[in-house]
Amino acid sequence: MNGTAAPSPWLPTAPCVPGRCTAHEPVRPPGPPGDPAGVLRALVRLVAGLGTLALGLLCAPATVLLPTGTRHALVRHWTRAAVRAFGVRVRHEGAAPATGPLLVAANHVSWLDVLLTATVLPGRAIAKTEVRGWPVLGLLAALGGTLFLDRDRLRALPGTVRTVSGVLAGGGRVIVFPEGSTWCGRAGGRFRPAVFQAVLDARAAVQPVRVAYEPTDVAAYVGPDSLAASVRRIVTTRRLTAVVRLGEPLPGPRYPDRRALAAAAQRAVARDSANLPPLSVHQRSRSSPAAASSVRTPA
Repeated sequence: MNGTAAPSPWLPTAPCVPGRCTAHEPVRPPGPPGDPAGVLRALVRLVAGLGTLALGLLCAPATVLLPTGTRHALVRHWTRAAVRAFGVRVRHEGAAPATGPLLVAANHVSWLDVLLTATVLPGRAIAKTEVRGWPVLGLLAALGGTLFLDRDRLRALPGTVRTVSGVLAGGGRVIVFPEGSTWCGRAGGRFRPAVFQAVLDARAAVQPVRVAYEPTDVAAYVGPDSLAASVRRIVTTRRLTAVVRLGEPLPGPRYPDRRALAAAAQRAVARDSANLPPLSVHQRSRSSPAAASSVRTPA
């Protein structure tokens, strides 16, 4: 959960909160409430999903010495198995995955986004420091080379940008969610430009990725929503599909500065949002208090 403390004024926020822009109720299969088949299916999914994540946790140290290509192939297979174990079907669309050093820039809806992005383009992710303390997922993130950012220390951001630039200059790949906060999927936030400076410094490229869910309400992990409640919704939903769509890569040297590059990446990701459900709370976003907003992932 986000907690009750007010966020720092410079942190990105979203107007999305449970119960206002998303239903946040399990989509139950046909049948009476408490249907034993539905309960058993949810339990099997939960055990299988957590078991697959734990298997990755156990095997991660052994993959450190493997060649990058082999390690990425293993991560792709593992993340696909993990999301499928939780009952999520994945559909990949769009351009072929780019090669070379990439900043993978995606919209942010759920904690599943990192796993889904890695089903196509594994890499080192940028996450808030709080993620390190999450059960299972936090240790997996640390073992996977996640770059943790303390969002309350603005002065730490330039160091993170330099680290990302170094990873890209070495031919690596970094996954970032530049909105800086989870949105419900009906709308999105502005891409924060800071991390795009690393692309310019390393003369790398940006790979735009759009992640969408069907139904949208179930997967959204926003505001004061808890991780446990989010997992419960996902495993109790009979049919949940995630769509991962890749746009055309954006070469960094073509853009004059990080703001232009960030805006281009945002447009590329938003280009596939024409069929999203109607807006709800976003029509009133200017009046939403920041303390009730979603403030999950740093930009």
